[in-house]
Amino acid sequence: MVMVALVVQHGVEYLFATVVVMGLLQMLFAVAKLGKFIRMVPHPVMLGFVNGLAIVIFLAQFGHFKSVAADGTSVWMAGSALYTMLGLIALTMTIIYLLPKLTKVIPSTLAAIMVVSFAVTFLNIDTKTVGDLGSIAGGLPNFHLPQVPFNFETFKIVFPYALILAAVGLIETLLTLNLIDDMTDTRGRPNRESLAQGIANVVTGLFGGMGGCAMIGQSMINVNNGALRRLSGIVTAVFLLSFILFASHWIEMIPLAALIGVMFVVAEKTFEWGSFRLYGKVPKSDLLVIVLVAGVTVIADLAIAVIMGVIFSALVFAWEHAKQISVKTRINEQGWKVYELQGTLFFASIAAFQSLFSPADDPQVIAIDFKNAKVADHSALAAIDSLAERYQSLDKQLHLKHLSKDCLELLDKAKGMIEVNVLEDPKYHIADNQLG
Repeated sequence: MVMVALVVQHGVEYLFATVVVMGLLQMLFAVAKLGKFIRMVPHPVMLGFVNGLAIVIFLAQFGHFKSVAADGTSVWMAGSALYTMLGLIALTMTIIYLLPKLTKVIPSTLAAIMVVSFAVTFLNIDTKTVGDLGSIAGGLPNFHLPQVPFNFETFKIVFPYALILAAVGLIETLLTLNLIDDMTDTRGRPNRESLAQGIANVVTGLFGGMGGCAMIGQSMINVNNGALRRLSGIVTAVFLLSFILFASHWIEMIPLAALIGVMFVVAEKTFEWGSFRLYGKVPKSDLLVIVLVAGVTVIADLAIAVIMGVIFSALVFAWEHAKQISVKTRINEQGWKVYELQGTLFFASIAAFQSLFSPADDPQVIAIDFKNAKVADHSALAAIDSLAERYQSLDKQLHLKHLSKDCLELLDKAKGMIEVNVLEDPKYHIADNQLG
């Protein structure tokens, strides 16, 4: 949809320029080593991503059940044409599911396509083929610099589209990489994948191509048919190029029903059916994330779905941890009232933290013990500073115990009242000072 809008508004040459800029952005992403952050995507978001894509793959096949009427409108297939299509789809899926039980010498997907193609050809069955959609014959592309003005106005047009496409491509690629890693018990290198994809898209844009990224459907077909290494992807590309250059006639004879059957199987194997069994076993918020991401993937866009899922998961995490902060009080041997804080003090738990104290009702000397608490960000430091001011305004002595060195350096107004036991101080760092 993004590409269509760009071409309609500005022309195809701007698409080529956008693909080049998209590739450069993906290369910068890799050089900055940001690929590691894909590991932070919560598992419910991954489940929603996978289920959403499976639904998209499934629904996309129904467009092939339509034909163009004499007046140019699309109508659903009916009668013998529909029954023939359904029968061939069923035959394809049956072969894919049953052949691995007999032999694994030949990939079941390839065998199914070949059997159905031979059946249609030799039995002269009238059904739609790949050739009915258009010819795939072609030649090698020529080097082509995008014919656009090289100025800031062009950059303003191209950059927003390139940023969106780069984000969508990287998200789908890296999430697919995560999924394949889980299936093959391997560990990919997201930064290398991002760099390779960026370079490929720059080259593609300079040869009049539309760019691309990893596809979960093709990846699932590869893995389910025994592929384990990168050679499978290279072989796929070589065969695809060979088909376009030398064997387009044979490929155009393949019945659409065979390919639809393959994609139905891909959708079924991609969908995480075990997610239905999670009801009652995981928090409802996780189930909501799965449904949210899957729904937005189908209705809107993959990148938006994943971003919404991550944000929602982060908000739920913050809300749940904000409720976990608590305090125990006791009177020590010196007669001080000691607040023993427990939990994580961060931006979301500040309100709960402040409600735990009553400066006006407390005695003259108070101590807050942070031994079992963790100060996570600058908002927490500001809350401690504000609490110190409240006690100071009442001329009461406040001692803050077991604060880390980072807290001591950043707390300004409370520094003079801090009591530090170096031997017992926890060894952790303020999160916002240690990023990167």
